[in-house]
Amino acid sequence: MNMYVFWTQFLKPEQIVMLGAVVTFAFTFLLLKHPFPFLPSDHGRAFAVNGALSKGKLRGVGFTFVLCFLAGSFLFLPVDREYLIYAILLFAMMMSGYLDDASEKPWNEYLKGTIDLIISVMAVITFLNFNDAEVWIGPVELMLPKAVYFVLAVILFWGAVNVTNCSDGVDGLCASLSSVTLLSFAVLYRETLGLYAMGNFLFVAVLFAYLYFNSSPSSMLMGDAGSRALGFYIAIVALKSENPFIYLLLAGVTIADGGIGLVKLFLKRHMKISILKNTRTPLHDHVRRNIGWSDSQVVARYVILQALLAVAAFCFFG
Repeated sequence: MNMYVFWTQFLKPEQIVMLGAVVTFAFTFLLLKHPFPFLPSDHGRAFAVNGALSKGKLRGVGFTFVLCFLAGSFLFLPVDREYLIYAILLFAMMMSGYLDDASEKPWNEYLKGTIDLIISVMAVITFLNFNDAEVWIGPVELMLPKAVYFVLAVILFWGAVNVTNCSDGVDGLCASLSSVTLLSFAVLYRETLGLYAMGNFLFVAVLFAYLYFNSSPSSMLMGDAGSRALGFYIAIVALKSENPFIYLLLAGVTIADGGIGLVKLFLKRHMKISILKNTRTPLHDHVRRNIGWSDSQVVARYVILQALLAVAAFCFFG
């Protein structure tokens, strides 16, 4: 019996989601409070601002909260075949990140990029098998050729995974920004997203449990297991909203923080073009080292900026 059907005998849909969020939060909190013994420890990052402070902290706990999110989904959501496939791919993305976290030597970036690409392609194929290649920009509907939609959607997935991963360098930053993004999607596109709007609240619940331990000074880090899976899930939500371009606003701060560094690296490595020579990337390192922001200031100010972008999205597309 589908567990969601069971809950509908006693509760309204909104009550089921809230119950699911509370239970999922509690389950995640307990598992993080008493972490799995096989989770690795961080080695520190000499190239990052305050990177040495991470040495010895528990790393890869995204393994835990992604599993809790998936468990909550199957216990409290009306999961269909499409969602099930995304859940499997989300698990695969999380595992690729976790294996990198647990490795003595970081994986080659080309290997990680290839894995991201393969899983992204599978996700987009799944999406196009269950959905039309239509995009809404405000009241305007665009029906894109499937080939064009496929390429753009793969870019969205790959980009979301990597900018989210790059933003995970300050205690509390990635989870806080992603929570604002997920809640914004859930509010702005509640009817369009349906099941996925409900899923957003469960993902925010596990992120809140994680933030209890990751707020500065943190005792644990989500690692690639968390950040890559989180970016992947946000990309799914962006496509299901039927207005994937809104991702540029609802995740604008994450894109700027992590994406500028990716562009800078690509241009320098492949085109021998150097830009922003006096700007450290990710940008959260620049504002800490060059401007003097504390970790807490970075998180608070970034979240405020992202909230303002969400308000702008509501004004133009709500």
